[in-house]
Amino acid sequence: MSKKHIFKENLEKYADPEMYDHLYEGYQKDLNIILEWAKSDLPIIELACGTGRLTIPMAKRGFQIIGVDIHEGMLERAKQKAKEQMVSIEFILQDCSQLSIPVKGSLVFMTGNSFQHFLTNEVQDALLQSVRQHLVKDGLFIFDTRNPLLNELAAVDEYEQKYIDIEGNQIIEFHRDEYDSLTQILHCHTNREIYEGHALLAKEQDGISLRFSFPLEMERMLKNNGFEILEVYGDWDKNELNEKSISMVYVCQVRN
Repeated sequence: MSKKHIFKENLEKYADPEMYDHLYEGYQKDLNIILEWAKSDLPIIELACGTGRLTIPMAKRGFQIIGVDIHEGMLERAKQKAKEQMVSIEFILQDCSQLSIPVKGSLVFMTGNSFQHFLTNEVQDALLQSVRQHLVKDGLFIFDTRNPLLNELAAVDEYEQKYIDIEGNQIIEFHRDEYDSLTQILHCHTNREIYEGHALLAKEQDGISLRFSFPLEMERMLKNNGFEILEVYGDWDKNELNEKSISMVYVCQVRN
């Protein structure tokens, strides 16, 4: 399976960029840590930038920033928002594991657990090498990934979720998540019902596959790809990483 095929088959969750914004645009905790490490003297690159949730506020603060994503629809939404908010950002449609940008940055960051989209050892290594090649000496890479909590991954998980969409319709989602312990991939399947009042308007379904990596695995992977871990947190509030942490947030530096 080619790298391109892996990604193209795993983008169903991002079919509606406006709904993505509706659900996630207000989240800013990751921005706070990124700003702590950001320097304004060289370009900054955001990978898997989506609709510009972080790229745009970084640009508003005066940073020269480049946003990269493989999903054309998300990038078009980001460009529209940047134009409306009168900020200048270069958005690039590329596979983050095969970056080809004619600049090197002082910081590359990737949030929203996007690291979990890189499903194989080969593609994870390709991503890290791609990042390293686009960083200056002592450059930083900041990213997050979910902490694999075995009590949550050990069995098939089924649950229901309700929310209101941007048009005021009620959405009911029925989720079924199945974890493959050999590949460390969680396969998530969603059946969705859309209601206007009590009337069923439509039914939809989608899915996504997410790779989980363990803390010691991450340490070895980063070291083997030329990075030194400066900080690791259990969430974007900078709590210590432990066996109950929901996330692993890494601040890494290119190792000389």
